[in-house]
Amino acid sequence: MKRSVTDDISAISRINAVPAILQVITETTGLRFAAVARVTDDSWTACAVLDRIDFGMHVGSELEVTTTLCHEIHASHETIVISKVSEDARYRDHHTPRIYGFESYISSPIFRTDGSFFGTVCALDPLPANLSDGSTRAMMESFAKLLAVQLEAEEQFEATEAALLDARQTAELREQFIALLGHDLRNPLASIISGTQLLLRRSSEPAITGIAEQMLTATHRASRLVDDVLDFARGRLGNGIPLNIRECDNLHETLAHIVSEMQSSYPERRLQCQIENLAPIRCDSDRLAQLLSNLLANALTHGAADGAVRICARIEAGSFVLTVNNPGEPIPPERLAHLFQPYWREPSSTQSGLGLGLYIANEIALSHGGQMQATSTAEAGTTFIFSMPTGGSAA
Repeated sequence: MKRSVTDDISAISRINAVPAILQVITETTGLRFAAVARVTDDSWTACAVLDRIDFGMHVGSELEVTTTLCHEIHASHETIVISKVSEDARYRDHHTPRIYGFESYISSPIFRTDGSFFGTVCALDPLPANLSDGSTRAMMESFAKLLAVQLEAEEQFEATEAALLDARQTAELREQFIALLGHDLRNPLASIISGTQLLLRRSSEPAITGIAEQMLTATHRASRLVDDVLDFARGRLGNGIPLNIRECDNLHETLAHIVSEMQSSYPERRLQCQIENLAPIRCDSDRLAQLLSNLLANALTHGAADGAVRICARIEAGSFVLTVNNPGEPIPPERLAHLFQPYWREPSSTQSGLGLGLYIANEIALSHGGQMQATSTAEAGTTFIFSMPTGGSAA
């Protein structure tokens, strides 16, 4: 990507070492004007300046490159050192010292790490200075190399930052599309559910009611998937899971109802439920019901089919604690950390679905000011633990 002079000025301004470099140059050489310049075929532009003689240059100032010695440095790729112009056989009649009125001058080329010419680091003064010491030249050339390395680092950082911004914008657009699509799908799904329910009420033919029941089950599942997608999009777009926090004195009934619904959906499985008569809790009971439903669906899907899924809800040390445990093969520790990421499934899983259930459960927990944890051992099975302060806290 071709960089503009403005981009290069910005890059130099972000290199923290540049002011110190110019300070060292002026103090070491005695030259009272120092600069880092971007040099092209037709322009000289100041990117950083230290001016103690009111030379009149500042960041962004431009010169016609042919009026400067940097034009020659661009061509020769060599450092120029002049201790006293009036006594220098090569430069005493040169137009540049006459135009800018300097007696002493030093300038080294800066090359990017790919070999392309960037510009110069230079210094000058109206008075003569002893610059013949080889260490002065070596210092300038070392600073030029240091600036080249720093420029490379800045440009790589800019490229990475731009790529990340582009990725974020692409992801946000994608998630906005998902949210809009999910919202638009709700109406036709609601119409299908209503029509199927009407068909079930009015038809007594087994063949028709059988098909209608399958349609209703599939449509309810599609509706739940749409809800998951909408919740996912809200979370990823930074809005979080929306809550309706209120004082709930029947949370235990709401949670027991979810367990009953899941038992009806999985009549062949054993659900062991221990839900205490919970004290009033500030929360969104519908969202906590969704959290429990997602945890139970995960347990029934991935747990051992011949084992019981255990649900426990209680108040403990000022916190509401909800646990769901299922027996089965333990989840390796390195995979536990990924369970609450979106779209994540066990590598060997053949189950259908979006893989959003645990992610959404975790987002609901965070929105309540709580947290989700997971443990998994061969002896105790896999346990998901949700805890939150009984006072609730909408994030």
